[in-house]
Amino acid sequence: MLRRGRGRKLSVRILTGQLAILAVTSVIGFVLLAQAQRAQLDREYEQRALAIAETTAADPQIRNAMEYGGGGDVVQAIAGRIEAASGASYVVVIDLQGIRHSHPHPELIGRAVEEPLAVLGDRTWVGINHGATGSSANGKAPLHGPTGELVGEVSVGIAEKDVLGQLRRELSAFGLYLGSALAVGATASYLLARRLKRTTFGLELEEIAGLLQDREAMLHGIKEGVLAFDPQGRISVVNDEARRLLGLGTALGSRIGDVLPEGRLRSALDGTLSGVDLTVLTDHHCLAVNRMPVVLRGHELGAVVTVRDRTELVGLLRELDSVRGLTDALRAQQHEFANRMHTMAGLLELGEHEAAFDFAVELGHEAGALAEGVRERIGNPLMVGLIVAKTTVAAERGVRIELDGDSRLGEHPGHLRRLLSIAGNLLDNAVEAAGSPGVVRLSLVERPEAIVLRVADSGPGIPAGAAASIFEDGWSTSPDRGTARRGLGLALVHRLVQRHQGSITVSDGPGAVFTVTLPLPDQDPAPLGTLFTLPPVVLAGSRSEGAP
Repeated sequence: MLRRGRGRKLSVRILTGQLAILAVTSVIGFVLLAQAQRAQLDREYEQRALAIAETTAADPQIRNAMEYGGGGDVVQAIAGRIEAASGASYVVVIDLQGIRHSHPHPELIGRAVEEPLAVLGDRTWVGINHGATGSSANGKAPLHGPTGELVGEVSVGIAEKDVLGQLRRELSAFGLYLGSALAVGATASYLLARRLKRTTFGLELEEIAGLLQDREAMLHGIKEGVLAFDPQGRISVVNDEARRLLGLGTALGSRIGDVLPEGRLRSALDGTLSGVDLTVLTDHHCLAVNRMPVVLRGHELGAVVTVRDRTELVGLLRELDSVRGLTDALRAQQHEFANRMHTMAGLLELGEHEAAFDFAVELGHEAGALAEGVRERIGNPLMVGLIVAKTTVAAERGVRIELDGDSRLGEHPGHLRRLLSIAGNLLDNAVEAAGSPGVVRLSLVERPEAIVLRVADSGPGIPAGAAASIFEDGWSTSPDRGTARRGLGLALVHRLVQRHQGSITVSDGPGAVFTVTLPLPDQDPAPLGTLFTLPPVVLAGSRSEGAP
């Protein structure tokens, strides 16, 4: 039973989850970007401060004043102008004793700095400085006099607030881009959620899980084989009964041509053969196959194939048809027997005792002549019974079965059970094809290397162009009767012959002649274990006719 979903809808869950992921990743990305940009701006402003310091250190008035002295006011004035022109927060000129000669705070001029000089090795220095004016991006350059002698250093700083201001301006633009990306991602998430909703046919997660459980329980619980194919022809679903009936192993994801040999069964499964309740014979089963394409909203989604095991049903129908034929024959024989008894009673009533005795002797001779004629050539009692029973039934239909004089079969021939099934099916087909009146000729010869069985009828023969298909399951020139399914006899005969390395041929022209050759010795004398190998009702009927 379908279970309704609980909680939020699938589309809402997907959208919420996508938005949460986007939001978290966006915040993390923004923080990492801000840190990276802050470090980049620090480096840029440090280099800018260093450039200002080097420019200041190259001023000739400052160089003269610092090497020869007496120019304190000049140094402060020039440093102030550079500070104002460059936007630096301070430009400080320091001598080798660490005494300041310029500073934005005049009271600090003439005082020594706390940290040691960074340019004593005649090197530049950049970094973050925390001085009297606050945190700043700092650059220090060596100061040389006119003679080239190191006389001090120039320290330039750009206030941290300037760096942060630039960072805020850049991050504002980044925030705009990030917001746009977040909006696009949210829209894409919404569209994705709607698409997934349509893909799942509006089902929620709990409903999908419930359907999967119900499907598995149904597929593996029913006594009917079920296969499903995707649009590419690969097997997407196969239940246990289908594996048993078709002999499939691990078939999921495979094409039917990869797991089954070429033949009628594969053609019925892949859709090459079309029709309802296609009858297919395998080595162990008689199957009814139906294939139905799956189309949803105009799109082909593949196909579903159902396979039903009709082995027992067809076997019972064949037995019922045999019993019905024997019943008709017995009814006709009863009528004929009643006529003979009336004749006998009339002769006795007229006092013609000698004529009545001769009539009774003649009847007894006719009753045993058929069986004795068959026994002279056929040593096995089961085959004798089959031939006698088929001959009796055929006679009631106006068809005469003749056993060729060259027929010879021992008491214990090889392939006995297969011979019974093959002969029975071929004789039934020949009797029906011969029509009334008609003749069927049977030849059964046992040789050292093989057993050869030949059945010929006086009917119209095999239709032109049908020789290649008469052994396929379901092929028949006659319509189905109410009980027996047509088109199985020749297919069964062909399968039995091929399975035991024999051969079967059919002649062209008026009157069909089927020739079956089964090699000796028999490599599989055990029963085949199928309902089609032995027609028990016919044999029981033959015993009722007085066969041994």
